[in-house]
Amino acid sequence: MSFAYSDTDKAAIYKVIAERRDMRHFLPTPITPELLQTLLQAAHHAPSVGLMQPWRFIRISDTDLRKRIHALVDEERKRTAQAIGEVENTARMAEFMRLKVEGILDCGELLIATLCDQREKYVFGRRTLPEMDLASVSCAIQNLWLAARAEGIGMGWVSLFDPQALAQLLGMPADAKPVAILCLGYVNTFYKSPMLVEQGWATEKPLSDMLMENGWHNHEAQP
Repeated sequence: MSFAYSDTDKAAIYKVIAERRDMRHFLPTPITPELLQTLLQAAHHAPSVGLMQPWRFIRISDTDLRKRIHALVDEERKRTAQAIGEVENTARMAEFMRLKVEGILDCGELLIATLCDQREKYVFGRRTLPEMDLASVSCAIQNLWLAARAEGIGMGWVSLFDPQALAQLLGMPADAKPVAILCLGYVNTFYKSPMLVEQGWATEKPLSDMLMENGWHNHEAQP
């Protein structure tokens, strides 16, 4: 007996994986509450280590709070640009500042994905790898991303923020932690390639550069 999906279903799964994009440009069209719930349910179906389900999502519906979150991101954007200038050069810093790195004020829905509090009580699968709680939240974010793309909704993952400042702004417990600011919304078009590739900021590496066998091998050292 085969448990494989039909060819049509498999093609749809591989298509949504290939066409998922980290979006920065959005239309102001609102997302219906029913669709948002569907997308969040997809996120909630994610795997998690020890079934701890460490993800918590905070929906930002207050316009003033959205603006304050945007201000935090803009502050970190400038600090990141400065750091890039120190590590690389001023031209690279200026190039970074020209990039559109978020759509917080434009998207239809804004979510904050966070790690839950009291995570120390979850030991199963985390005794030697406590960061597996973060891996689990990342799986939930990816589920949300793929479901959104299938529904024709763009999503952008914003990580330019001070976690402590954002946690304080949202009144989070001391042992909880924000992981991602997620912008969701309808778009004019999806990028044909990752936006950073289209903008000339970076190039994608092939899978062959990431794949090793029976141990760690430095590809650059190979003859």
